[in-house]
Parts: sequence; C-alpha cells; structure tokens
Amino acid sequence: MNTVTVGNCTFGEGQPKIIVPIVATNKADVLAEVNNASQVNCDLIEWRIDHFDQVLEDGAVASLSKEIKSQTQLPLLITFRSKREGGVKELSDDGYINLYHQIIEDGQFDLIDIELFMSGDVTSLIKAAKDKGIKVIMCNHDFNATPAEAEIINRLTEMEDKGADICKIAVMPNDSDDVLTLLSATNKRYKEANAPLITMSMGQLGMISRVSGELFGSSASFGTVNEASAPGQLPVSSLRKIQNDLSLN
Repeated sequence: MNTVTVGNCTFGEGQPKIIVPIVATNKADVLAEVNNASQVNCDLIEWRIDHFDQVLEDGAVASLSKEIKSQTQLPLLITFRSKREGGVKELSDDGYINLYHQIIEDGQFDLIDIELFMSGDVTSLIKAAKDKGIKVIMCNHDFNATPAEAEIINRLTEMEDKGADICKIAVMPNDSDDVLTLLSATNKRYKEANAPLITMSMGQLGMISRVSGELFGSSASFGTVNEASAPGQLPVSSLRKIQNDLSLN
C-alpha cells in the first residue's frame, strides 16, 4: 500500500491518524475550535464547511481557510457533506462542484473530501485538486444500514479507480454482524488496495471500529474536542489512549 503524507501526518503507516472535526457555524467559533484542536494530541483538522453559515458567500471559505492555516500547523481537510450523506445544508450537485472548484482555486488547505456518488464532472474536480497539490479523500456514507461486504469493497475499489488518494466509507450497523461486515470488508480491501483506507461503523454499536483500525486496515479515526460530526466519535484523549493501548508496535 502507498502512504499519503500531508505535513507531518502520514496515512498508511503506524497508528491510525486522529482527525478532529470542526462544525462551528460562524467565523469566530471556527477559529476558536481550530485553536482548541491545535492544543490536543491530534494529527489533522477537518473543517465541515456545510455547517458554516457563510459557506455560499463568494470567497468566504477560501478566505477563512487561509486564516485557519495561519493559525495552526496541523494539516487541514475541507469537507462539504451533502445532506443526503449526513450534512446539514442542501446544495445541488452542480453547486457542490462549482463551490469546490472555487475553494480549490483560491483557498489554502491540504486535503479535500469528495463524495463518490456526486454527479457532475468529479474527474475535473479531482484533477484540479491534484494540480494544486491537494490530496483527495473520496468517501461514501450510509446512515441507515451496512451494505454487504462485497459492496463495501466495490465502493472502496471504485474510489481508488477514480483517483482518490485516500478512500473512506462510513456505515450504520443495526447489529453486531454489521460491525463484523465492515471490519471484514476493510481487512480484505486493505490487503489489495494501493490507497490508504478510512472506514468506520457508526454509533455506539460500531465504536469498536473506530479504535481497531491498526489491526483491520483503517488509517484514521475521528476524535472530538467540541461537538461530534457523526455518531460514535470518541474524545481525542480517550481515542489516543485506546489506540496506544492497542498498538501493534
């Protein structure tokens, strides 16, 4: 498997990296949460811009991304999560593509999250990001169920085939068998993949998947400092301790 390095953070080697989501709605709170995240033992910040109240104002995200980067040495991931995959704002697929192109052109950040099932010219979006040296995390989220093992593997494979640097899937378990399905799919794909994986089974039922990535092949997990961005996320301090206790090295 290839590794992916942004700043001092390398996906695909060692313990899973800890990503802190920022879900504040206004500029002052975004910067405050970035400052809080920079004080804890995490590896990367994800700014969930679908929560940001100025996200659709021309240049607002790009401008604030530069302020964030001036405030922290941590790598910055920018994500607009569509409402159909668990986000908070409605935005057409064309609007999503156009917003991302503008942010890529004018912003300052290290990684961008692109949804696998987004329609429109995703190929040009991936190329635009890579031309700017921005790494692409391609993702898929199912907040209702856990697809079959083969389907999870197929989606992760399709992400890599589309040019993703890192492939991510998050699913909702309805029983313990669903959690095992996600872990098994991760392990099988990990043995064949070139791109690092980020996988998780959400909620309390799937919490074990958020701390066992080093064993099964997931290269990152999400930990909270303030508000969680998805069900089942652990505080950074707890997540780091458990990862250290479970470390294979």
